Amino acid sequence: MTSLNALRRPDRYPRSAAYDPQWVVDNCMGPNPLWLLEDLGRDCVLRPGMKVLDLGCGLGMTSIFLAREYDVEVWAADLWIAPEDNRTRFRTAGVADRAHPVAADARELPFDEGKFDAIVGVGSYHYFGTDDLYIGYITKFLAPGGQLAVAVPSVRRELRDVGGIPDHLRTGIGWEVLSFHTPNWWRFHWEQTHLVEVTAARMQHEGWADWKLWCEVCAEHSSDETVRRGSVRDLRMLDADRGEHLTFALITARAPA
Repeated sequence: MTSLNALRRPDRYPRSAAYDPQWVVDNCMGPNPLWLLEDLGRDCVLRPGMKVLDLGCGLGMTSIFLAREYDVEVWAADLWIAPEDNRTRFRTAGVADRAHPVAADARELPFDEGKFDAIVGVGSYHYFGTDDLYIGYITKFLAPGGQLAVAVPSVRRELRDVGGIPDHLRTGIGWEVLSFHTPNWWRFHWEQTHLVEVTAARMQHEGWADWKLWCEVCAEHSSDETVRRGSVRDLRMLDADRGEHLTFALITARAPA
C-alpha cells in the first residue's frame, strides 16, 4: 500500500510538501498539479502583486498555490467548474481576496488585452494550445514583458517519429494522446511566431515516475470512484510505458517588453 505521505517530498517539492496530501488528492483533476506548478515556478518570475491568469484551473488548487506561495492576484478560469464552488474553496483556503473565480472558455476569454503579468496553465494547455493560431490569441492578454508558462503531458519523441500511437497509449489515453508533444515542438511552435521568446523548454526530471507515484496514491486514497478507476487505468499504461514515451513538458516564454 502506498502511503498518502508519499506525496510529501520536501527534497524536490518543498512548497508542495506543506499541503495536506488528502486535500491535494481530493481536489485534483489531473496528475500531480502542485509538483508541476512548483517545478514550473523555477523557470518564471512571480512577484507579489502580479496579475496572473490560471488558465484551466479546475478545482482551483493551483490558484490557491499561486496566491499563497507567490502572493500574486489570480484569476482562476475554468469552463467546467462553477465559479461559486471555487469561490467557496478560496474562502476556506484564506485566499478569497487574491483569487477570483471565472467561468471562461479558453478560446473566448472575458478579459481586457494586456491584463496579465503572467498566464499559467497546468495540465490544461494541450487541450487548446496545439491549435496553430492559439498562441496569437492568448498572448494578446499578456502585458508587455509578460510570461506564458505551461506544464503539459509530453512524449519524449514525436509520435509521428515513432511510427504512430503505441498500443498502450491508445488503450490508456486514446487518440487524444496526439495532443502530447515534446518540449522542442512547443519551442518551435511558439518561437516561430516571434510573439514570444521561449526562455525554457524542458522535460520534467523523472516526470514519468512522478506521474506513476501520483496514480498509485490516488488509486488507493481518492474518495472519488471515477478518479480511482482512472488512476488504475493510467497505472496500467504507465507500467507498460516504463518511461519510454511519457513524461511532462515545462515551457516558459516572455512577451516583448
